Amino acid sequence: MDGGRRLLRSLKDAANALAPIPFALSAATRDTAFTLGQASSTPFRQPSRPTRRHPRNDLIQWVIDFAHRRHSGTMLVLGLFAVTGLYGFAQGGAYTAFIQSQGTIPDQIAKASGFAIKAVTITGARELTENEILALAGVSPRNSLIFLNVADLRARLRAVPFIKDASVSKLFPNRLLIEVEERQPYALWQKDGSLSIISADGTVIDDLHDPRYESLPLVTGVGANGKIAEYTALLDTAGDLRPRIRAGIYVAGRRWTLKTNSGVEIVLPEKDPAQALSRLALVEHDSHILEKDILSIDLRIPGRIVARLTEDAASARDAALAKKPKGKGAQT
Repeated sequence: MDGGRRLLRSLKDAANALAPIPFALSAATRDTAFTLGQASSTPFRQPSRPTRRHPRNDLIQWVIDFAHRRHSGTMLVLGLFAVTGLYGFAQGGAYTAFIQSQGTIPDQIAKASGFAIKAVTITGARELTENEILALAGVSPRNSLIFLNVADLRARLRAVPFIKDASVSKLFPNRLLIEVEERQPYALWQKDGSLSIISADGTVIDDLHDPRYESLPLVTGVGANGKIAEYTALLDTAGDLRPRIRAGIYVAGRRWTLKTNSGVEIVLPEKDPAQALSRLALVEHDSHILEKDILSIDLRIPGRIVARLTEDAASARDAALAKKPKGKGAQT
């Protein structure tokens, strides 16, 4: 000690005490300090200054820690209940029913964003109503314009026999345009006891429900619908007979037999049926053959008309022939 009762120390020790403390050590320094320091079994660590924490941060951390300690179990239970509820909602069919009535989640978001379908314009519809077209296309208030698949919608419309072609366009933000080309009712086809409406190309449009179509040309027989153009062309050559022809029967995929309103059958040849029918029209104009008691007229033999009489007419004819006087030289 000196006179002021202070401890004496060497200048070397004092210099070391006044030297600055490094802020951080490199990896080599730490390794070297750990390797060279044999007196301690722990790695050398540079002393650091204590950091000062803000009181607000301490409060936030305390709240997080408290919630973690006290309510982690509660949150886990609530999450389990939520997952179980959603699973039951989906498995019980409620989710499917919700989608069917309200639309998908993306559709609802799109509609809330201003892309709901507020107006639908339909052109080209004559036989089908607008509501029928919307139902066939699958368009309803639950759809949004953004997520409406126009290709699927067009395919559904084209699959309808009454619709020959269709196009669909989106008019953003909230309009839909549907253009259809319908098949027009052209004739009736009887098959297996049921009547169907067919178009000019023979496509079956629908069953006959509307009496408006009962006056359309009628064909029957296998494949008769595919020959409807040939049949109507044949009727155009019938002249005055056309209003009296009730139906055309397609026989064996080769020829036509016509049936009149009175029930008489007109058997046409396979070749040149139009010419044979024109010849019959001339005979009818002169002799009114169809008004006689006959069952059928066969025109398959060129240049001849073969009539088959009803049973009563045939009996009367036989009786009339029996009453005729016999010619000279006849046996008695």
